[in-house]
This record gives sequence, C-alpha cells and structure tokens, in this order.
Amino acid sequence: MIRRMIGAALLQGPIYEEVENDHTATLQAALVVIIVSISTALGSYFTFGGNFIIALAAGIIFGLGKWAVWAFITYIIGTKLFNTEDTHANWSQMARGTAFSQAPGVLFIFSALPVIGQMLVVMVSIWQLCAMTMAVKHVLDYRSIWRAVGVVVVGFLVVAVPMVILQAMVGVPA
Repeated sequence: MIRRMIGAALLQGPIYEEVENDHTATLQAALVVIIVSISTALGSYFTFGGNFIIALAAGIIFGLGKWAVWAFITYIIGTKLFNTEDTHANWSQMARGTAFSQAPGVLFIFSALPVIGQMLVVMVSIWQLCAMTMAVKHVLDYRSIWRAVGVVVVGFLVVAVPMVILQAMVGVPA
C-alpha cells in the first residue's frame, strides 16, 4: 500500500492502472482516505484547536463521505459526458483510483506550521488535483490528459459550488 501511495503521489500512471484492476485494493483505497483524513484532521486540530476526538472522528467520516461522492461524480462525468470508445470503467475502479490520488494529502498534517502551513495546503491541494487527473486519465482509459483535466475541472465545479453556497448559508467561512 505504501508503495502504491508513493507511486500515486509521484503521478505514476502504471500505479493507477494497477489499483484500477486490483479488485482487492478497495480496502487499501479506504485506508488511504482514512490516513489522509487523519492527517488533515490533525493539521486542523493543531491549527484551530477544539476537541481532538471529535476532530478526528469528523475528519474520518467527512473524508470517507467526500471520497465516495467525489468518485461517483467523477465516474458519471467521465463515463457519460467525456466518454470515448475506449472508456470502460465502473464506480469501484474510479473509487480506488481517486482514493490513491489523495496520497499527497498526508502532508496536511503540517498545515499548522507557522509561515509555510497555509502555502503547503495550497500546494498539496494542487498536487492532489494533478494526481486526480492522472487517476481519471488511467481509470477511464483516456488517451488525452486534457480530457481528464476536463473531467476533474467539471467535477470540481459540481462539488465546490454547492459547498461554497452551503457554507455561506450556515455562516461557515470558506
């Protein structure tokens, strides 16, 4: 699993092909999401404080939920709107690929570092989007990286716009 996480973080296409085709890797994919969720929750806790157990539990639950929804949206967009004659995938393949694309997120634990913490969050988030693009390209068997970029951008807008509206409605800063 660690080898796959490193390969995914290094944007190695064969790793995404490997996890796409390994039906037994779904548990590993979930563990990647949990590890990244814990890293994110710890970084947030060290930055903002609060109840440690609640931060950790909420981080894991939110991370797993976001992963499932994001994988489903990406799957639908990639197979229905941006499909090609070579596009053959199912949700579980997309879920495994998108989970491993989160691997750079283990660095979110360092988000509380003074001066560089917030810059690190931005850089790692961009890195994750690049990894997600590689996952989409390989899981959906696209020949063009630009088609995968389109899927990720549209998926991001589908997820981000409602999140911003929801945050504004409940008064949470973006």
